[in-house]
Amino acid sequence: MKIEWTRAAVGRRKFLKGATALGAAAALPAGMGSRAFAAADGVLRVRTYGDAQNMDPAHSVGVVEEEVHASIYNKLIQYKPGKEWDWQLDAAAMIEQASPTHLKFALRDDIGFTNGFGAMTADDVKFSFERIVAEATESPNKPDMGPLSHVEVTGEREGTIVLKEPFAPLWSIALPYITGNIVSKAAVEAAGGRIGADPVAESGPYLRDSWSPKEKTVLKRNPDWKGDTPAWDTIEVYPIDDENTAEIAFEAGELDFTRVAVGSVARYRDSVPNGGTLLEYPSLYYTWLGMNLDHPKLQNKKLRQAIQHAIDVPSIMEAAYYGAAQPSTGIIAPGLIGNRAKSLVPPAADFEKAAALLAESGEANVTLKLDTLNKTTFTTAAQVIQATLSQIGITVEINVLESGAFWASADNEDLQLVLNRYSMTPDPYYATSWFTTEQVGHWNWEQHSNAEFDQIHQAAFKESDLAKRDAMYQKAQDLMEESGAYRFLTHGATPVVHSAAVLPALRPDGQALLRYFGKA
Repeated sequence: MKIEWTRAAVGRRKFLKGATALGAAAALPAGMGSRAFAAADGVLRVRTYGDAQNMDPAHSVGVVEEEVHASIYNKLIQYKPGKEWDWQLDAAAMIEQASPTHLKFALRDDIGFTNGFGAMTADDVKFSFERIVAEATESPNKPDMGPLSHVEVTGEREGTIVLKEPFAPLWSIALPYITGNIVSKAAVEAAGGRIGADPVAESGPYLRDSWSPKEKTVLKRNPDWKGDTPAWDTIEVYPIDDENTAEIAFEAGELDFTRVAVGSVARYRDSVPNGGTLLEYPSLYYTWLGMNLDHPKLQNKKLRQAIQHAIDVPSIMEAAYYGAAQPSTGIIAPGLIGNRAKSLVPPAADFEKAAALLAESGEANVTLKLDTLNKTTFTTAAQVIQATLSQIGITVEINVLESGAFWASADNEDLQLVLNRYSMTPDPYYATSWFTTEQVGHWNWEQHSNAEFDQIHQAAFKESDLAKRDAMYQKAQDLMEESGAYRFLTHGATPVVHSAAVLPALRPDGQALLRYFGKA
């Protein structure tokens, strides 16, 4: 999938972006600003958009923490860097699908845990996987494991993963992503059953040497790692919310790798500073406007439908994404099973229809609060939504939140409208997982509960007929849209830049696999 980029016209958007960049230098994390070039001292410095605060895979909040987890823990299999989705062996010396519901594995015999917790065994695999699905764990990542029943231990380093029913995403999500991380049973039990901000035992090619909240995570090469030697002795990970700030750091030689704003792509296509390189990847992320069905102001379906039709997605693409992204048709990206050719609500606003729906709702003097991340792309999109909803007489008050406060909003009873974006993996099961009844109060911020949707979600991951599976996921998105709780916006794009000293290792969607980064 190729994304075509266009240069933004000079005007209000370019001026606002430039003003943001001028003020961003003061927002660089502590410790940055003293080096001429990031990798010149043998340290790889990368930017991520959020802080990796939780070292427990059972309670990870997504890709930000997984970038660290994948470096300090091991999985049976890991994603393989490249343009095509594939996996490679990690902790497993062998893994095979013995039947639709049984996977046999054998561990390598040279992986050990730190802090004196001994060699990795099949008991650790059993403990790690089964705690994800245990009710007592209350893991928000439980859906990733699907219908896991248990793990049978057949030897010190051998076992069989047993499923209650077939699960197609096991190879694309459960094992190579968050829930696949193997932790030490003895270490976690000694810690009271849960890992917090500090890992209690690590086993990967890197160890987390230090963590300064909201400033920096430092990874150091694991001296006891017996696998392929990682290229970098030290990796520093800087949580920088704003892409403009990250670009300033990159151009100053303070970073070796960062995602960049879509509005900067045209400039980087002309020239990347310091001999760097721009890479353009398609994105699996999905961005949407959600409406809290439980909030008293949003329980009128006609009002929600009026909001859907009054939001002009092409205007958001132009103002917030510089014309570089395309409107989405749902939560499942092009190229994946379940992607819809078109949405039920067309991308362009229909103000006449929206006004008619608002009149049918009987609502008047509507004022709503819209929560959004404090990122230029999202705040600009929020301003467009505010402007277009005003066309039918709905007043929107934009509530801009920093990362920590925003992601804590899921259980906020006063949540009304929310501009949200979730990460994604290469299977539609991952997308629908977060909008089931089970996820209400967790990742299902809209409180969307639909029995037919839940049934489709449960049936689709077992379906081996690709055409049937495709139709099922399309129907699931129809149900989401019909609820009036969602206005689908875009999948965005993933442009990244790296310095001349680095050979990045990326997934097909441009996400970093830090443990595999090389030196040029």
